[in-house]
Amino acid sequence: MIVLAAALWAIQAVNVQLECVDAARAAVRAAARGEPLDQVRELARSATRPDAHVEITRDAEFTHAEIAVDVRPAWGASLPAVRVSASATAATEQ
Repeated sequence: MIVLAAALWAIQAVNVQLECVDAARAAVRAAARGEPLDQVRELARSATRPDAHVEITRDAEFTHAEIAVDVRPAWGASLPAVRVSASATAATEQ
């Protein structure tokens, strides 16, 4: 039973990791095009989790997005969280 629960938690963490990767890519594309950073942060949170930590930086050359989410198993809210994250970088369009 414990092995099954741990496997399900691992699958959940992998799914959240994939969500973070997709959200980081979408966010960096939108930010690199010049969309307002507040809207880009909301776009990223809507693609992952509402409690996701989203950091977007944009300068004249590059735009960088980093998204992190703490994952806890649904069956063990008192257990420590596993932090999964993803980042993406794109050239800033001018």
